[in-house]
Amino acid sequence: MDTLWLSNPTLAYRDWQTREAAGADRRPFAERSILQHQAMFEHFRRHLLARGKSVASFGTDDIEAFWQTPEARTYSQATRMRYVKLLDRLCRHLVFAGVRKDNPAAGLLASVRWPEEEPTPYYLDAATDQRLQAYLQSPAEDLAELRSGAIVATFLGTGITAAEARAARMGDLYPDAAPPYLFVPAHGPREARTVHLPDFAVSLLREWLARRKTLPIEGDRLFTLRPNGQPVTDMSFGRIVSEILKAIGVSDVEMSPRTLRNTFCRRQLLAGRPRDEVSQMLGLASSRTCDRIFATIQLPAA
Repeated sequence: MDTLWLSNPTLAYRDWQTREAAGADRRPFAERSILQHQAMFEHFRRHLLARGKSVASFGTDDIEAFWQTPEARTYSQATRMRYVKLLDRLCRHLVFAGVRKDNPAAGLLASVRWPEEEPTPYYLDAATDQRLQAYLQSPAEDLAELRSGAIVATFLGTGITAAEARAARMGDLYPDAAPPYLFVPAHGPREARTVHLPDFAVSLLREWLARRKTLPIEGDRLFTLRPNGQPVTDMSFGRIVSEILKAIGVSDVEMSPRTLRNTFCRRQLLAGRPRDEVSQMLGLASSRTCDRIFATIQLPAA
């Protein structure tokens, strides 16, 4: 038996992905896919930990409970399919390694299918985007409200991901530069990049940075909700985005940083920027995301 799966499943999974795991065509996974799979595995592992289960003992009921978690309820059909394939592949390996005797994910493959077409991405239309920008230009005195506004302004103004916002440091933000910008360090397969701040976000982020530097918080993370400097969770980011969108009367979109990232992308495309350039601004290696969002823009007839 490979006992590393019992003592340190995170390390065991990373080692397996690096050395052995491959897709359906038996070709090794790309580096970006490996990083995505590791993040997915960690998310599921933490779910098991909360239920008092391990990779050796979970069953179909634990997988079903996973689908009912707040974050998993928002998963698209494609994301759900990716999880099912990951869990099936993982369980088959664990059976082979002598860690498990069964594969509780095997039956799920017959019940899920890849979507026939990509779902339309959520975004704020141009008028709502402008309304949110106007709302963010009046920084609040209250610390929590100021921080929430700065978080939303960062997502809306730079298009970074939740993971990138979680990792951002005070030294990455330059609101007084000419032009002002946010530096996004390299991580995984994504190269470092600089994103210029739009006018609507500069004053708010300058005020937040000044306030953040005075707070008795451990570490130098740009955004944190706790004095120990702990990173903001996806759930907390979602709550913050939801509260501000509801404040301007928005309720018919996915209340998440991804919606603001898509809005940033669409704003650049509406301004006439090439899709490959916008993809670079988003830190993406391909233009697939931009292509999907570009398809939502109604071009005038020739």
